[in-house]
Amino acid sequence: MAYEAALNLAWQELENFRLPNNLAIKFLSYEYALDFKERKVISSSSGTPAKDFISILILHYAVSKIKGLPLLSAEWVSFKELSGVEGYAAAFRQRAIEPIIKKYGKNPEGILDILEKFPAKRVNYADLAVVLEAFEGVPALITLWRGDEEFGPEANILFDKSISRIFCIEDIVVLAGMVASKI
Repeated sequence: MAYEAALNLAWQELENFRLPNNLAIKFLSYEYALDFKERKVISSSSGTPAKDFISILILHYAVSKIKGLPLLSAEWVSFKELSGVEGYAAAFRQRAIEPIIKKYGKNPEGILDILEKFPAKRVNYADLAVVLEAFEGVPALITLWRGDEEFGPEANILFDKSISRIFCIEDIVVLAGMVASKI
């Protein structure tokens, strides 16, 4: 019920375009079908409806994709560098950064396993880093730093600067949390 208004607005915006009844969107390595007739986002692998917060994210991405995704800027920015993040930093850290540190803090090399599961590649950044294609045209740079005797391990998720023209801040928090939970 809490997501009903956001879902309705997203579906209404999509209905302004002439689209086929079913449209497929790939999110991480999962494919979802948008069923306009039933107004549902369905997992292609299981045939079950996506959770509301995932549906909203996919619908917002679909709107941006149909309108035309912005070109990648090739400039990585942290969540804190995005406009309008006031009040969201703690949620971003709790949902996205802390789970990554918990999972990979003692073994950063473990994140390389995602290269087999997701559209991702290793890059030369931090102590260890991978770029994960969350959606087509929406890369996320996951960075890991090993801990030492002075500081504990640290992680971050950086985004191409263009993300702020695709998603609102709330969506970026959800996106980062989904990335952290799936990797």
